[in-house]
Amino acid sequence: MFQAIRNFLKKHRQGISRDPAKLYPHDFLFQRFFLPLIPPEIHPNHVTVLRFLFTPFVLWFLAVGQYEIGVPLFFFTAFTDALDGSLARVRGQITAWGTLYDPVADKILIGSVVLLVVYKHLHPSIAILILLVEVMIIIGGYRHTHKGKILSANVFGKTKMFLQVTGVLFLLIALWFQIDVFTYLSIGTLSVSILFAFLSMLTYGI
Repeated sequence: MFQAIRNFLKKHRQGISRDPAKLYPHDFLFQRFFLPLIPPEIHPNHVTVLRFLFTPFVLWFLAVGQYEIGVPLFFFTAFTDALDGSLARVRGQITAWGTLYDPVADKILIGSVVLLVVYKHLHPSIAILILLVEVMIIIGGYRHTHKGKILSANVFGKTKMFLQVTGVLFLLIALWFQIDVFTYLSIGTLSVSILFAFLSMLTYGI
């Protein structure tokens, strides 16, 4: 089965390319509504650093149960992932540092929140599976980096990140407002995110 999936990915490698300058649909939305609000002196790498800095505060407020601060802060911090990528592609400010450390910032944010919230309030197996696949992706990326090649995320990786953020956000809303339906939405969304994470992991070998 794995080989069949890998063969399919090889056959359609053009559609899952890792061209860092390739614009995605959300880039046009950001270009119209958000990027004009960002001064020219603010570069994508500055936004990535901001995500590194905000992540400990996200964890603190969530850990102490101050969801009225932690949840909006998590959403904003996760939003900076889409923002710095669009900023880099639209303004032509792609750098090797950003290509390498932008996904590192993502994984620190999502991985730590998954351990803190999903493991405790949803199910340990879901959290462990998410983290396990992420570790495999890191290993795959490191293998290419060790060869002197830095890979940017493709459509599977970006979809995976969006689903992870959405799934975690659903769970946080369920905890904040005590609405059970968001817990089930979280389970479904995170389950689909694991599928896309698995597909993203496989593309490192094609």
